[in-house]
Amino acid sequence: MKSAAADRLFARSAAVASCVGFVLIGMLQSLYGPAIPGLRHEFDLPPSAAALGLSMHFAGGVAGVLAFNAIHSRISNRALLAWSYGLMAAGAAGFALAPNWPLALAAALLGGLGFGGLDYGLNQLFAVGFGNRSTAMLNVLNAHFGIGAVLGPAVVAWLGPDDYPYAFGACAVLAAALALAGSSGVRTRVSDDPPADTGSGGLGLSRVLVGFLVLYILNVAVETSVGGWEPTHLETVGYTATVAASATSVYWLMMTAGRFLVVPVTLRYSPERILTVCAAGMTVCLLLTLVKGVAPVAYAGVGLFIAPVFPTGFAWLTRALPQAERAGAWVIAASNVGGVAAPPLLGVGIEASGIHAVPWLLTALSGASLLATLRLIRLTRRSAS
Repeated sequence: MKSAAADRLFARSAAVASCVGFVLIGMLQSLYGPAIPGLRHEFDLPPSAAALGLSMHFAGGVAGVLAFNAIHSRISNRALLAWSYGLMAAGAAGFALAPNWPLALAAALLGGLGFGGLDYGLNQLFAVGFGNRSTAMLNVLNAHFGIGAVLGPAVVAWLGPDDYPYAFGACAVLAAALALAGSSGVRTRVSDDPPADTGSGGLGLSRVLVGFLVLYILNVAVETSVGGWEPTHLETVGYTATVAASATSVYWLMMTAGRFLVVPVTLRYSPERILTVCAAGMTVCLLLTLVKGVAPVAYAGVGLFIAPVFPTGFAWLTRALPQAERAGAWVIAASNVGGVAAPPLLGVGIEASGIHAVPWLLTALSGASLLATLRLIRLTRRSAS
C-alpha cells in the first residue's frame, strides 16, 4: 500500500517543476564563487571575507533542513515547497540589492533557509515518491542541480563579476514564480501513517549514521570549495577571468553529465563500489590540478567523479538505515555544514600559503572522503551481519 501511495506522490507536471527547482538551487549556489571578484570590489573585502557569502548560504541551508524537517509532519508537502521557494526569492533579491556586506550576508542566510528546505524536501520526497525508480530519479533530480550550477558561472562570465546582482535577481524572479506554481501536483502527504522512530536504534547504527554524516560533510566541502576557488586558482596560474569562469561552468557541467551517466550504472553496481571509485577518481584529478596545462581539464574530471556521490549515497543511506526515516535530513544538514566551513577555512589557508596551495588543500579533503567511504563500507557490512 505504501508503494502505491508513493507512486501517486508526484504528477508529471510536479516532477518537471521539481527539476526546475533544482536548476534554481544549483544556479543560486554556484553564483557565489564567480561573484567573489565583484564582491571584493563592491565591498572592499579580503578573500576569506568574500567567501562568507557562500558560507552564510550554507549556514542557512543547515538551519533550513533542520527546521523544515522538524515541522514537516505538521505542514503539507505543498506548503513546505512554497515556503522554501519564497525564502529563496527573498534572499536572492536581498543579496542583489544589499547596500552593504552585513545586509548581503543576512540575505544569503535567508536564501539559504529556503535552499535547505527545498534540498531536504525534494530529496526526501523523491526518495519515496517513485517506488523502485526512486534511486534513478534521485540522480535525475540532482543532475538538474548541475544544470543550474553550469548556468550560474556562465551568466557571471557573460555579465562580468561586477554585475552579479542581475544574476541573483534572475534567481529571485524564478523562485517567486515557483513559489506560486511549483508545488501544484504534489500530493499533500506521503501517507497518513504516523512518523516512524527517527532514532539510530543502537551503537552500530549510530556509528553508521555518523559515518554518513562525515562522508557528506567532506563531499560537499570538496564540491563547494572547487566551485568557489577554482576561478581564483586558475586566474592566479595565468588563465583569464573569462576562461576561469567558463572552466568552472564546465566543472558543474561534468557534475550534471555524471549524474545522468550513472543512472544505468546503478543498475549493475552497488552504491559502495560506485562511491569508492568516485572518491579515488576525484582525488587523482585534484592532484592533477597542480599541473597548469591540464588544470581546467582536471577540475572537469573532479566534477565527473563527484557527481554521483550525493544522490547515490542518499540511496545507500536509505538501504543501510531503513528504520531511521529522518536520517536523510541529518545527512543533508551535515552536507551543508561542509559548505559552511570549507570556503572560509580554505580562504584562511590560502591567505597563509598562497593561491597555489588550493590543489593541495582540496586533495587533502578528497583523500579524507575516500578514507571515510572505505570506513563506512566496513561499518555497514558489520551492521548488516
